[in-house]
Amino acid sequence: MSHDEPEPVPQAFAGRRWLLPSALVKELEVDPGRSGRRPRRTARDWVVDFCCFLLAVFIGLTAADALRSEDLAPGYAAFDQLLGALSCAAVWLRRRWPVGLAVAMVPVSAVSSTSGGAFLVAMFTLAVHRPFRYVAWMAGASLALNPLYFWFRPDPDVPYGWALVLAAVLTVAVVGWGMFVRSKRQLLLSLRDRARRAETEARLRAEQAQRLAREAIAREMHDVLAHRLTLLSVHAGALEFRPDAPREEIARAAGVIRESAHEALQDLREIIGVLRAGEPDDSGRPQPTLAALEALVTESREAGMKVTLDQRVTDPAAVPASVGRTAYRIAQEGLTNARKHAPGTEVTVTVTGGPGEGLSVGVRNPAPDGEVPHVPGSGQGLIGLTERATLTGGRLEHGPAADGGFEVRAWLPWG
Repeated sequence: MSHDEPEPVPQAFAGRRWLLPSALVKELEVDPGRSGRRPRRTARDWVVDFCCFLLAVFIGLTAADALRSEDLAPGYAAFDQLLGALSCAAVWLRRRWPVGLAVAMVPVSAVSSTSGGAFLVAMFTLAVHRPFRYVAWMAGASLALNPLYFWFRPDPDVPYGWALVLAAVLTVAVVGWGMFVRSKRQLLLSLRDRARRAETEARLRAEQAQRLAREAIAREMHDVLAHRLTLLSVHAGALEFRPDAPREEIARAAGVIRESAHEALQDLREIIGVLRAGEPDDSGRPQPTLAALEALVTESREAGMKVTLDQRVTDPAAVPASVGRTAYRIAQEGLTNARKHAPGTEVTVTVTGGPGEGLSVGVRNPAPDGEVPHVPGSGQGLIGLTERATLTGGRLEHGPAADGGFEVRAWLPWG
């Protein structure tokens, strides 16, 4: 990018940059590495600067015409007009050095009436581009010099007191106008900054919601697929270690493997469908609840496990959906872990509780006999279940039992 190219601004303002003042363009620029270089004047800046120059010239010419009625020393009128011309030319520097121009115009306007227009433009520019303390000092210095000016150069048509009042009112009006313009610019920048922060916060909230949704899907994927894939692993391992098993057992194990593979593919298809953006989950398969616990136990028994279900909940369908689903996942994970790490043992699943006292879920298995084939696992299932139980307001504990087995205990709120 060459030095003659304009500073970059946000895309929302790029097409209308010529309508914005250069000071505002500088505030809106998005490249911090180039913020040290002053932006070029926009078309609007040129129009405003030219109008300010014409205003200063017009006031200067009006004051020059009034010099004829004043009783001035020879050559002072020419000196006054020379200062006025130089002051009008200095108006073009008002954007680059607003403070310097105002500092120069205060004493110049105290000795030159033709510099009055340039002085007003300088005060307006200072009020627009600098904080109020600079404006207060310059305006205060000007108001302090006004009595001396009108004392040595009285207006023949206006009394001394009224001249001071009019000069003060004009100065205050110009300063107030400049401060109003400055406040409008600051309001625009503030609104734009708020809009930018709101967009950023909305994007962060959307990303957080997406991350939480993906984490929930990941937990659901683990809870669902771990159960199915464990069945595949256990029965495939049994076929591998017992190739001489009876034909009936081989056929039953093959049927379990086929059914588990089909269910795993179906569950995986549903989860992938949820991950696709904009694609609703229209599979129609409901989420499991506590009422589906008996079907889970039956499925495990058909797969060869010894499972005892002790369910002392009068109406499982009355359990809240979220609590029932969490209890189902806890029992499912407990049965999966028992199948992997303690095959052949009798697993006991206990569910008790009622409204107001909460729902207690326990899965316990004794220590296995003999050597257990190694089944790989991630070790994240119980961690995910602990988090799931905590999110519902409950708690989950797990660890070795006194007889060498393993036990999972959970309490879930049921209000």
